[in-house]
Amino acid sequence: MSIRPIVLAAGKGTRMRSALPKVLHRLAGRPLLVHVLDTVAELAPVGVTVVVGHGADAVKACVADETGHRPEWATQTEQLGTGHAVRMALDTLGDDEIALITYGDVPLTRVDTYRALVDAANDSTLGLLTLEAVEPTGYGRILREAGAIVGIVEQKDASAEQLTITEVNAGVIAIRGKHLKSLLGKIGNDNAQGEYYLTDIVGLAVEDGLEIKAVHPGSNHEVDGVNSRHQLARLERLHQLDIAEELMSLGATLADPARVDVRGKLVTGQDVLIDVNVVFEGSCTLGDGVSIGPNCVLRNARVGAGTVVRAHTTIEDSSVGENASIGPYARLRPGTQLGDSTHIGNFVETKNTLLGNGSKVNHLSYVGDSSIGTKVNIGAGTIFCNYDGANKHQTTIEDDVFVGSNTALVAPLTIATGATIGAGSTISQDVPAGKLALTRARQRMLDWIRPVKSVK
Repeated sequence: MSIRPIVLAAGKGTRMRSALPKVLHRLAGRPLLVHVLDTVAELAPVGVTVVVGHGADAVKACVADETGHRPEWATQTEQLGTGHAVRMALDTLGDDEIALITYGDVPLTRVDTYRALVDAANDSTLGLLTLEAVEPTGYGRILREAGAIVGIVEQKDASAEQLTITEVNAGVIAIRGKHLKSLLGKIGNDNAQGEYYLTDIVGLAVEDGLEIKAVHPGSNHEVDGVNSRHQLARLERLHQLDIAEELMSLGATLADPARVDVRGKLVTGQDVLIDVNVVFEGSCTLGDGVSIGPNCVLRNARVGAGTVVRAHTTIEDSSVGENASIGPYARLRPGTQLGDSTHIGNFVETKNTLLGNGSKVNHLSYVGDSSIGTKVNIGAGTIFCNYDGANKHQTTIEDDVFVGSNTALVAPLTIATGATIGAGSTISQDVPAGKLALTRARQRMLDWIRPVKSVK
């Protein structure tokens, strides 16, 4: 079966009160449209067509910059309704392909729902996504006769009796290309809005002898669209709660499922503990027994089994080995690779650093552009001076080195195995193995009387 999703993304989104096209507003860190493109890609379609209008250039640029998706684009220059929007995409649709028509501002529809809808469409049927709504106001109502769907009536065109119907149209349709092309040519705009409604093809399909097969989503918020910032915030929380439920089912403990945000993909092992107000961005992996303290941010981070990440720590584009201790208030910047049983303590910042197994940087230090061996101790207040104002330089520290507190290491520099650096030193020359290096000034004792404030 050849599937071609047609994603309608031309709307301005006036109620968002934003210069940004509605489909580019973000949910869980990604544009609404990208959520839809990610999901329909799982259907292995022959192609995807996105219909754009308002902010078309910005929408195309965002998809090109932030994703690997390469959809075909169709443009709706006039906003004449959903039926008109789909017409703009017909040149990309083959007669024997199944068109899956969905919306760029409906981000949470699951692939299983789409797949069931596509399976419901063939030469003699049309698949229609419907749901039972507790509050149907605003939705098109499903019209049935003897149990069979015979049409859809929009809210503004419905009679008082029809407004009591609780089965409503979710707006997503699956239909063979040849049927869609034929039916779209028959719809008119004789309605309260003066628009060409895509939903009119349902009644026309019945007249042509097609059966309408209803498919229901697993949860109603799968088909919720975003028309305001209030709706966006509501969907964000529902989506995050779904993610939290899945994480807990896979063996993670969440101190408060309502206070964890996953803005990308998170993979967790067993017995992971995640405290409150933790944000995961990009692609993150936590091994078995990892503990993440409150108010941490992890972005494209890999954390090994048994590691403890303490409060207020940021880990970005970095990896941490097993049984390590990080934070509190630590910042691992891009390119940091920490070995097993390493320690990064409070107010320590690292960047482009390889730290070997069992090494420690426990307090108030900056470690950048460096390769550090095993069982190395970096004392409090140590600064790696890696930037000369124009270029970055590398520091290499071999195994079993001890660096005393309040030390400046001026790169390029190599400190060989077993060397010791005395506290308070500025080291700018290579240090041989086993040597003690220090640049500390000689202490002097002077007779001196401390000044006192004069009496007024």
